[in-house]
Amino acid sequence: MKKTALITGATSGIGEATAYEFAKQGINLVLCGRRLAKLKTIKEDLEQLTHVHLLNFDVSNKNAVFKAIDSLPNAFKHIDILINNAGNAHGLDPINEGSVEDWDAMMDINVKGLLYVSKAIIPQMTERKSGHIINIGSSAGKEVYPKGNVYCASKHAVLAITEGMRVDLNPYNIKVSAVSPGLVETNFSKVRFKGGKEADNVYNGFQALQAKDIAEIIYFVVSRPNHVNIADLLVFPTAQANSVTVKKEF
Repeated sequence: MKKTALITGATSGIGEATAYEFAKQGINLVLCGRRLAKLKTIKEDLEQLTHVHLLNFDVSNKNAVFKAIDSLPNAFKHIDILINNAGNAHGLDPINEGSVEDWDAMMDINVKGLLYVSKAIIPQMTERKSGHIINIGSSAGKEVYPKGNVYCASKHAVLAITEGMRVDLNPYNIKVSAVSPGLVETNFSKVRFKGGKEADNVYNGFQALQAKDIAEIIYFVVSRPNHVNIADLLVFPTAQANSVTVKKEF
């Protein structure tokens, strides 16, 4: 029987790449995102490979999350794999200069959004005593770097929630994993720097990870045998040693 995966933040970056990787592997997809036009484009591409259903909502909107997931048609209601990928980063300011609006956006999406979606999906997994949840973290969840304060806090929270999930869901045979990338070349920096010149320089001088690299790793994690759970995976590009050490050549 083909499995069904629900992926949040599926309109770009790691979420989009994971949708393509899963489709290639024959996994049915529920793709979630805020940009309906982009979701429709992805669906047109992937329907040649697998069955695809779209959910257009913002994970930070609690009511929208539950309404959307409750609306799933019978063919897509059985979620075997949940990829909590939706996330964002805003600003790179010292804590004394940070924007409260930026802080709210990061905590609402990175932490509360992950919780809302998980709350909507977990009951069916506990009832069946099966399922796999993968939370997309970050190397920022492993260490705090200068001016990363609230973003790092949100990603530390993701890893703490992941560990808590793994303990609480252990009696139900549900796998819970974290995949935490370092520098991945996506539109992440454009969002963080609001499209400024700094965004263009983030990935210059070295070969960053690509979204496809992480998507392939995520599929590897979900494709392990039933008795194997990759609990916590940290991945850097070769040029990166930690959050602040990157070998660049110009």
